[in-house]
Amino acid sequence: MAKIHTFSINSLNGDTIHFADFENKVLLLVNTASKCGFTPQYEELEELHKQYNTEGLVIIGFPCNQFGEQEPGDANEIKNGCLVNYGVDFLITEKIDVNGPDTHPVFAFIKEACPGLMGNEIKWNFTKFLVARDGTPQRRYAPITKPKKLEGKIKRLLANQ
Repeated sequence: MAKIHTFSINSLNGDTIHFADFENKVLLLVNTASKCGFTPQYEELEELHKQYNTEGLVIIGFPCNQFGEQEPGDANEIKNGCLVNYGVDFLITEKIDVNGPDTHPVFAFIKEACPGLMGNEIKWNFTKFLVARDGTPQRRYAPITKPKKLEGKIKRLLANQ
């Protein structure tokens, strides 16, 4: 199976994020939106980040405006929404598409590796994907799944050196 470490994406600040830098890290990838009913999940994501980042967990939020236009702003508005309002300190990428012809390659890869119950398309904001230390996608989680519910699986993946 292919590995995620071959991809890159720009951060919200315009710096390149190379997934090769995350070899031997557990990744939690989440498509996010600042004006969504699930936006309070930023708090639990930040808690997981604070608790496990030194053990090798990397959380990356991917702002997306494809669902109910709930991420309409530019980079500064996104920063103010998630970083200021929720104290987010984990990585946030540039705004991307997760479905359709302009799907970012990271999401094309992760959706193919971890299809949903009703196909590969992302259905809503805050869909989550866990990736093992070796770069292999493990599982997709629905938007309604709260980040703290993933803690046990995250701990097991972190324990696999």
